[in-house]
Amino acid sequence: MLPSLPRARLALAGCVLALFAACATHPGTTSPPRETRLLRVGTSGDYPPFSSMRDGQVSGFDAALLECFASERGYRLEWVRFLWPELLADLGAQRFDLAASGLTLRPERSLAGRYTVPVARNGALLLLRRPAWAPPPAAGDTEAPLALLRALDRPDFRVAVNRGGHLERVARAHFQNARILAIPDNAAVREALASGQADAALTNTVEGPRWAEGLSGIERVGPFTRDVVALFVQPSRAGLATELDTWLLRQEARGALGALRQSYLGPGATGPTATPVDALLSATAERLALMPWVATAKQRAGQPIEVPAQEARVLEAALKEVHAAAAALGVPAPPDEAISAFFQAQMDAAKRIQLRTPPAAAEAPVHSLDEELRPALARISARISTLVPRVPRGLDREATRRKAREELASTGLEGGEIDRLADALVALGAARLENP
Repeated sequence: MLPSLPRARLALAGCVLALFAACATHPGTTSPPRETRLLRVGTSGDYPPFSSMRDGQVSGFDAALLECFASERGYRLEWVRFLWPELLADLGAQRFDLAASGLTLRPERSLAGRYTVPVARNGALLLLRRPAWAPPPAAGDTEAPLALLRALDRPDFRVAVNRGGHLERVARAHFQNARILAIPDNAAVREALASGQADAALTNTVEGPRWAEGLSGIERVGPFTRDVVALFVQPSRAGLATELDTWLLRQEARGALGALRQSYLGPGATGPTATPVDALLSATAERLALMPWVATAKQRAGQPIEVPAQEARVLEAALKEVHAAAAALGVPAPPDEAISAFFQAQMDAAKRIQLRTPPAAAEAPVHSLDEELRPALARISARISTLVPRVPRGLDREATRRKAREELASTGLEGGEIDRLADALVALGAARLENP
């Protein structure tokens, strides 16, 4: 395990955050308790500007964010190094309470832990030293990045990527024939491109511009994904996840989280992210990403897609959780009809994806419906329930539909189906307006 940041570094981080109004105590809040609690934070330490490690000390966006949280909430941080291919195993072994290293939301991670509300967005970016045989992209064509990726997918094309991370999955999804160099040390991915061992390196819109500095003849292709970054909490630490969510939502509302993104991540990480609407759409996308696995588990078990008794249990739990969350916030809950309609829209969208999921190959692994998938869905639904009472009044329908179509574009839902989810979200705010 690694030591916490020294007092001098903590003070420096505090000054930077104070400059951006990030660590200022909110009026009316109490001072941090004198007795501190230990919070073990996993970090890769190889993913600037999210996390870097030098001489045993951790820095970057995630370090600054969590030092601020720890200072305000009375925690003492202890940093624990992990390797990307071992992240889920380390979480399962409870080596740390949460992981913070620019982690992208992925369905296999949702099975293993709890995500917080989003802290940043980015997108996959290919740094390319264009081979002579590669065609130029079509100017002004929004499909040009994907068309170029398809043209590059040849056995003599070498693309380097961080092994075990989100981007390796992206690489294998887009390159079926190219040679993928999966490198366990993220910093060595850039070196493979710089030294000519690889023709391209797969990175993202935050990291990529920094990697491209000092490299000649490099072209940026993309972004061609829309990814969400969040903190990743032990599945048993529901209280910690809720505490982080509450704190992050407050920092976003005050502008502190946005200032921190701008300071550390730059324009490659778009925001805001930790708003009730953005967080709800992110949780919806996370939930829907599990539906193909749910469909496969039901197919193998001979179960129907629609199970009215299970839907009734989900609605009953949602109503209780939303009312409890509203009481904790000291605000009225939306009417039960609006809550039920919102969660029903979620379940209906989930069933549409399940119905479109083709039968899996006989040798394909199957996740347990009762032991893995439903517990993960319950964790996501619990986060959704805490956000429902926070939905603002007077949401613009067309603006919400546009945002939903952006955030849920990768789910497999059609435009009209996404609109129904957006309309249910708007109705939550309207119900609050009608029942103040």
